[in-house]
Amino acid sequence: MKTRKELRDEYRLIKFKIGVFQIRNMLNGRIFIGSSLDLVAIWHAQKLQLDAGMHSNEELQKDWKLYGRENFSYEILEEIKQTDQMTSDFMKEVKTLEELMIEELQPFDSKGYNRKRNR
Repeated sequence: MKTRKELRDEYRLIKFKIGVFQIRNMLNGRIFIGSSLDLVAIWHAQKLQLDAGMHSNEELQKDWKLYGRENFSYEILEEIKQTDQMTSDFMKEVKTLEELMIEELQPFDSKGYNRKRNR
């Protein structure tokens, strides 16, 4: 049986999928763009929040309730590749990547659920 220290050390070596995702309404084409340090876990968290009616994005929440979860898809748009030598600030890197994807795709108003940020 492994010690707690060994288990912690093993956990630190796990490389989670880091990057930018989108949730797409397959009926009207609107998208929501977000980012995460764990692209697998974030989809489960997003579905849980939406199913419970507790998602922070009111428009996405409204459409999820109106159209049903079966009419939404989850897609990974960009993934940050990790190497053993990387000691990067992944949170900063993934947020920058998210901003670039939002700027490129413009998921606002009739095209998406994201809100425009005041600069």
